[in-house]
Amino acid sequence: MRIGFVVNNINTEEANYTTSRLAMAAINRGHEAWVMGVGDFAYDVDEVIRARARRAPQKHYRLGTTYLSDLQGKKAITERISVDDLDVLMLRNDPSTDTGARAWAQNAGIIFGRVAMRHGVIVLNDPNGLATAMNKMYFQHFPEEVRPRTIITRDRHEIRDFVDNEGGSAVLKPLQGSGGSGVFLIRKEERANLNQIIESISKDGYVIAQEYLPAAHEGDIRLFMMNGQPLRYKGKFAAFRRVRSGEDMRSNIHAGGKLRQAVITEAHLQLAEIVRPKLVQDGMFLVGLDIVGDKLMEINVFSPGGLGSAQNFEKVNFAHAVIHALERKVDYMTFYRRNFDNIEMATL
Repeated sequence: MRIGFVVNNINTEEANYTTSRLAMAAINRGHEAWVMGVGDFAYDVDEVIRARARRAPQKHYRLGTTYLSDLQGKKAITERISVDDLDVLMLRNDPSTDTGARAWAQNAGIIFGRVAMRHGVIVLNDPNGLATAMNKMYFQHFPEEVRPRTIITRDRHEIRDFVDNEGGSAVLKPLQGSGGSGVFLIRKEERANLNQIIESISKDGYVIAQEYLPAAHEGDIRLFMMNGQPLRYKGKFAAFRRVRSGEDMRSNIHAGGKLRQAVITEAHLQLAEIVRPKLVQDGMFLVGLDIVGDKLMEINVFSPGGLGSAQNFEKVNFAHAVIHALERKVDYMTFYRRNFDNIEMATL
């Protein structure tokens, strides 16, 4: 099996990233794992999608640091490959990190992935589904039973009214972005700063004002979904818990949150069941659900990370489960001579 992994930039990848773990697991299972950045694609005159790509030279890796050193260093095998000849193309770039001068890169994976998909390459997550999820508005497409009360607006007065109706406490964050950047908890006693916070967030676009969930004080749980179901391997769920640090309400690791083992309950599984039909409909193969209490705070469909954290707590390599699922999809496509739509194959 030939797998291509699309990342923001090969040189900024790290050994503990989920993408690196997936590529290494693919190699260790006997597959070719090519890695390319979003700026490495080309649509040639013969109407074939090609890319400047790299792969690590060894046939087996024990350490992620060794794998990444080989991939980023002089030992890497570098070729201009035909993307159309790949079996699977995984879109693992995060558009939210490509802003400003690299705004051109945000849609690149989706654009080229769509063309590769037409030639029978399995593209995951489905690029058309990802196109609808380019910002946090996608979250509002899921049933209201699973998400906090929310408004999305740039109107300062509407936001103030929403905060008042929530008893003076609410969470404000930008419609675009990730990693906990620009997230504010508004408390009743801090209302004097509300206008300045709204102005700070709205200068970059729309503002999400959201119900504050008291359970957020205890952090959140990241639960992975694969093929529309909670990812479970050797009896263990791919999940971990993040707890906030000090007075910072954000449990995101980029914001200083700490990791703990997660206990997956029936309530968590019920949330997963409620969102499953939409994920399947949109061709979302690998997804991260961020759960606070009995609500979802976010659904991560672009390069969801943390499989290594789940592995550290549960002592099983979830990357192997993901690669095995890809192997099955490639087999299906071979048996049926590629007579499946990409969106169907994504969660089959």
